[in-house]
Amino acid sequence: MRVIAGDAWAVFVGQVAVMGFAVVDTIVAGRHSDLSLATLSIGAAVFVTVHVSLMGLFTALLPIWAELRGARRLGEVGGSVRQALYIWAAASLLGLAVLLQPEPLLRWTDVPAGLQPVVVDYLAVLGWSLPAALLFRAFGTLNQALGRPQLVSWLQVLALAVKLPLSVWLTFGGAGVPALGVVGCAWATFAVHGLLLGLALWLLRTQPLYEPLQLWRRPEPPHGPTLAAFARLGVPAALTMLVEITSFTLMALFVARLGTTATAAHQIAANVAALMYMAPLSLAVASSARVGWWRGAGDEARARAVVMQSFWLAGGLGIALAAMVFVAKPWIAAVYSAQAGVVLLAARLLGWVALLHAADALQTVAMFLLRCYRVTLAPFVVYGVLLWGVGLAGGYLLAYHGVGPLAAQHSPVAFWQAGGGALIVVALLVWLMLGRVSRRAAASVSVTH
Repeated sequence: MRVIAGDAWAVFVGQVAVMGFAVVDTIVAGRHSDLSLATLSIGAAVFVTVHVSLMGLFTALLPIWAELRGARRLGEVGGSVRQALYIWAAASLLGLAVLLQPEPLLRWTDVPAGLQPVVVDYLAVLGWSLPAALLFRAFGTLNQALGRPQLVSWLQVLALAVKLPLSVWLTFGGAGVPALGVVGCAWATFAVHGLLLGLALWLLRTQPLYEPLQLWRRPEPPHGPTLAAFARLGVPAALTMLVEITSFTLMALFVARLGTTATAAHQIAANVAALMYMAPLSLAVASSARVGWWRGAGDEARARAVVMQSFWLAGGLGIALAAMVFVAKPWIAAVYSAQAGVVLLAARLLGWVALLHAADALQTVAMFLLRCYRVTLAPFVVYGVLLWGVGLAGGYLLAYHGVGPLAAQHSPVAFWQAGGGALIVVALLVWLMLGRVSRRAAASVSVTH
């Protein structure tokens, strides 16, 4: 518990700092204009979709590297990391292809024509930060597998300290720099990701922690079996994250049809939901690193004990955070915007955000731990059916057409209601999967001995 809590706290600090990037941009854009906030809502949703989905390829490597550490085979980690560079190159090219040509997506989702040119300009700048962001994610995964997430967290806190004044300066202008509006936030993010990657490479080159890994060698040619193992774990994990994040991205794009007030309020709710998500995400990362460690060491009983501890921690943490946000929702909304209509609607949405968070916390931890047992395809199917079929499609029907006796709401509330119901069922199913697979793994070792 001490190890998990300590690592989770370190990861949480770093993730909150990263979420601080989005919070800073949301507040800065909201203070600039409703148009800037609406543009940020759409542009950030597209970027986050691409970034988080591709990030799943690297997050899924955590149990592989943690198991190598648990088995005391540190010398093999360096070769595995170098093979992961091929995954990084392919992922970067794929992501850039989407971010630099977003027009078809914006037209398909009926984003208002007046917003589209600014969104395109925003993504044209932000897109070029993707390769650095993905490579830094791989660095973070490596440190988490080594049980040293603190190094990454300190870098992310430093980056937030740079991001805040830079976003304000470039958005509003000053000291000879013209006001760039919401595109200034994109330039600030680009600069910060470059800074993070530079510091990460310096640490890898100079710190004794990484010497046993034998990282700095000439990259070997692509190794088919290694890359296939990465793909079997990483591709379903990335697709699962794609389903999850696109549920929220497409929600933002569909909400854009309801006008700038609805879009701005939805952006506030989504931003708070993402910030809350950092707590279970941190717990999931720390728990999966520990489960991977024990599985690599051959102790399946201890691995299952960590799984059960994580269930209770995730549930308790989720309920506590939900209660705090539910009570403070009007004050939270007022921090983001000075527009009365936006604040009123955002506070209503935050009530639904709080209610769905406990289920979100449980399913997040379960999804990470299932990867430690190499279970990725079934969760992907569950996500696709429930988050797309029930959450997104159901929300769309409730918002614009109505369902049975329920009339169309013409409000973003409908999307959060449907999404919350879908998350509850997801949490139940993935924990049933996790309980069964961890129990079988522990039982198989007992029978062997």
